[in-house]
Amino acid sequence: MSPGELVRALHRRWYVLVLAMALAAAGALQVLRPTPTYLSSAIVVLTPPVTGNQPNQLANLQPPLAAVSYAAVRQLESPAGTGELRAAGVDGTYRLIPRNSGTSVTPRYLIPSLQIQAEQPGPDAANTAVRKIIELYAKHVTDLQSQQGIPEAARMGITLLVPPNAVAQTGTKSRGLAGAAMLAVVAGVPAALWTDRLLARRARRASS
Repeated sequence: MSPGELVRALHRRWYVLVLAMALAAAGALQVLRPTPTYLSSAIVVLTPPVTGNQPNQLANLQPPLAAVSYAAVRQLESPAGTGELRAAGVDGTYRLIPRNSGTSVTPRYLIPSLQIQAEQPGPDAANTAVRKIIELYAKHVTDLQSQQGIPEAARMGITLLVPPNAVAQTGTKSRGLAGAAMLAVVAGVPAALWTDRLLARRARRASS
């Protein structure tokens, strides 16, 4: 199809392009007035017990902290853990992100931290969801140690490094509008050409 034929076909089926632009305009309204969401984030760290010969918790690297933390995260990410979180009132989008980068005080992979995020329509709901996830994470860590018969004085503990803090999620409106316009072009032009071919084929059949 030559450029001239393309222009004539689009001109004949202008109403298809108008419909595509109307649908894109409806999408653009959603971009300009999005449903507000809030992302809450907190960071917890699994610390070893304080022992008599090593009073500095962060220097006592005997317990397999990273392995225990990862096991608790895997339990919460399993279908049973998802059901447990849902029963506790945690719904929507949430993430458990292990972070074992380490510093001069917390060696890499030995003192693991865990970032917990949750998205909810309101800030209070987002912070509450993160707190519930932290509670269940701590419960799983405790249960893992109880199953091994570890005395309470020798158990790992959970320390809250960064408390839950919800912030509003704001997207880039210009990108959303550009995407809606691009979608109108990408969908509208092929739809107009397809409609033109279909109607032309029917006209030929009717005349023959």
